[in-house]
Amino acid sequence: MKTTLKSILLCATTVALMLPAMAQTSQSINQRKENQQDRIANGVQSGELTAKETQKLEKKESDLNQEERDMRKLDNGHLTTADKATLNQQQNQLSKDIYKQKHDAQTQNVNPKSEVGQRQRNQQERIAQGVKSGQLNARETARLEGREAHINKEIHNDRAANGGHLTPAEKAKVNRQENRTSRAIYRQKHDAQHR
Repeated sequence: MKTTLKSILLCATTVALMLPAMAQTSQSINQRKENQQDRIANGVQSGELTAKETQKLEKKESDLNQEERDMRKLDNGHLTTADKATLNQQQNQLSKDIYKQKHDAQTQNVNPKSEVGQRQRNQQERIAQGVKSGQLNARETARLEGREAHINKEIHNDRAANGGHLTPAEKAKVNRQENRTSRAIYRQKHDAQHR
């Protein structure tokens, strides 16, 4: 009888000690995702991350989120110890990638002089605000940043072809592209998907 009672108490104590640890792991995974999204948003706002860099980082984050959903689906909504270790390793790599991209030589102009540059900066600010507030998830952000990167590349090529300037027709074209991107930012920030 005493042995049975001791066994029951030992099991109950073990379970009681494990529950907070399991909840903490799930909480720490989500908290880590939030922290990394904030680091990316801060990099966008400060100009440390270009649109192309942000797109790549957000794509990696989106893929990681999908992998976590798939892992949970396989185990009835739970993560195994091996799954948690894998996710932690991948989060570590993503964290290193964020650091490298924020501290490389590529930067986004945070004080543009031209109207086109100011418009691009405004779009970046809106995207960064959406990431920080949770209105944009990683997949949406990657898509929006991809659009911005495409526009940036087009502007760069047009300026290179025209001695550093944009023609009125090119400015009008860029303005139309930015208008479409602006509407896309608004739609994505106000849809039902959140981080």
